[in-house]
This record gives sequence, C-alpha cells and structure tokens, in this order.
Amino acid sequence: MHVRLPPLRLTGALTLRDGAMQQRSVALASGRITKGPLPAIDLSGYYVMPGIIDLQSSACENRINDATISPETRATSISIAEKDAARSGVTTAWLSQRWSWEGGARSPDHAEAFARALRMAKPTLETDLRLQLQCEIHAVQSRDRLLELVDREAIDSVLFYNQLQQEDLSKRPTSDYAAARLLAEACRKEVPRHLCRLADRFDTLGVVYGSAQDWEGDTRETYSLIGAKLCAHPKSRSAAALARAVNDPVLLTAQQVLHPAENGSPWAMDAVANGRGVALASGARFDDLATAVFKIVDENVMPLEHAWRMVSKAPANIMRLSDRGEIDFGKRADLVVINQDTRAIEATIARGRITYIHGEARRRFADLLEVPSMAAE
Repeated sequence: MHVRLPPLRLTGALTLRDGAMQQRSVALASGRITKGPLPAIDLSGYYVMPGIIDLQSSACENRINDATISPETRATSISIAEKDAARSGVTTAWLSQRWSWEGGARSPDHAEAFARALRMAKPTLETDLRLQLQCEIHAVQSRDRLLELVDREAIDSVLFYNQLQQEDLSKRPTSDYAAARLLAEACRKEVPRHLCRLADRFDTLGVVYGSAQDWEGDTRETYSLIGAKLCAHPKSRSAAALARAVNDPVLLTAQQVLHPAENGSPWAMDAVANGRGVALASGARFDDLATAVFKIVDENVMPLEHAWRMVSKAPANIMRLSDRGEIDFGKRADLVVINQDTRAIEATIARGRITYIHGEARRRFADLLEVPSMAAE
C-alpha cells in the first residue's frame, strides 16, 4: 500500500542540496519538489537524500531461473522486487534480463515474456521499474526480434556481453547447450557487423547502451568506438581506466566496492576515488547500494555528498533523466530518509508517495498525517 503525501515540508534534516549537505527544508507537492510555507514534519536526526537510481538489478533474474515459469510467478517476482527496492531507498531501477543463444531463462522467449509481465505490472507500481536487456553478442540470428522488442517496449538500456569469453564449459554439460554453443561460435565473423547494426538502431531509438564485464582495455575501446559507451562492472583495471580516459561512464556493482578482492576487483576503490562519471548498481541485492556508499565514506574515499552522487545524480545523467537524481525545484519528489545514527533507511518517497516507512520516521510522519501499516514494512 502506498500513501500519497499532501503538500508538506521536511524540516530539521541534513539534506543533500546543490552538491552539499545542508540544513535546509524540502517542500513537496503533487509529486514534485516545490517551494512555500507548507505544513512541516520534523526530521531532525535524519538525512534526506535524493532517491536511489539503480542502473542494474538482477533481483528478478535471480528468482526466475526456469524458462517455463508461469505469468503469475513473474508478476509476483516483480512485486517482491518493488518492495525490496523501496525498503532499500530505490526509487528508479532497471531489472536485468538476458537475451542469448544460451536458452532457458536467458532465451528470447523468456525475455519477451518478462517484458510483457513488467508492462502489465507497471500501472500498480510506484517505484519506476524498467527493463534492461543484456544481449549476448553472438545471438546474431535473433537481431530483428531483439530490435522489435526494444522498440515495442520502449527499452532504454542494453548491455552487450560475451558469454563465449567467460564460459566455464564444465558447468554446462548438456548436449543441447553444446549444440547451441557451436552455432554461436559459428557466428563469430558476423559479430562486428551485427553490433554495428544494433548500435545504429539503438542510436535512432535513444537507447543508452554499453558492455558488461569487459576483460581488458582493448575490448572496452572496441565497444566505445561503436557507441556502446557505458562500461558496466568491468573485470579489469585496464578496462575501467580506458573508459575513464575517453570519458565513458563506469558502472561498478556494490559488491565490487564491498568485497573487491572476492569479486576480482581490488582496484575498485581506486576507480571510485579517481573516476568522474562512476556510478554504482546493486547487482543481486538492492540494499547493498546504501551500504556501499557508507563504506566509501567510512574509508575516507570521499564525503557523503560525493559518494551519494554515484547512486543518484550520476546514474540519472547516464540515463539522460533530467527530472530526477537531485533535490531541486520541479524535480520528481524521490527521496530517502536515513537515520543519521543507525544509517537505517526509514522512509522512501517515490514521486511524492511513501513506498516504505519504518521506525521513528513512521511516528513522525504520523504526527501530521495518518500513515497506515505499509506493505513494504
């Protein structure tokens, strides 16, 4: 259950405004940041931050690993993902889905079914959930079908990945998979032209596209040259460095920051410290994002106002979303209320609606308006 807020002001909190933490009120009305003397809610002892924008979540993909899953189960998975996102301060998120020759839950059939499920769920969602396609580059034969889906569903985020480069054959013993892999390998020579055709169409459609898990700088440079600018969770320091050198945005997962050695990214904190245009994505768990931000702060890599930019303004810029990512007049009222002492997220507001509320924040909001028990709580 979501609660639409009446016109009001949030006062007393430390707020991220104009790139700095300030003791300023935040007024909101009709789902937007506004001005004016409105009824106030005292949030002393809290941070009020821009809503988190998550450029890549595998929350649904990890739950749905059976290609024959029912439409009802897909819908339930999307609903659970929205609740988890709201609980984690996320107000906009891209749910990743593979498009590959690998079959099963990574097949085009499954991707199309998930896209339909998300479209049908959207009227009931307050969190802005969108679909991101991760396209295996050897899936040449399904190019037209892919482009039809991107156009029909207005998909605005696509990442290329190379499964053949990172495949562990010992984990894929089936004869069906081996046959599909042979067909994919036979398409190697067609891949460059295939990617260029996709890039041309994506440019026409306004899609933001890039590559995922690049192993070296040369690979990243190749993708960048065709317009695939976003460097998503690179596998090496050289790939991230190449992206920074040509001013392409770098997207790290929260796990690369939280556990760099275990994730093969001992250089991740250096990339955060040295790279402009770096953003964070959740990967498997929405709640890892805020945790990663505070780790960056605690290790004195950068102050909170700069670290939070990696989950708000930076991803908004990457996705060309000028209506969110910062607290400013006329922007969407997407906000996160965080307890300064515990760093717990106690309230999330998406487009002027409470999507999650908990703890002391719930009591303070209840002083001004009746807040029912929240489904996300």
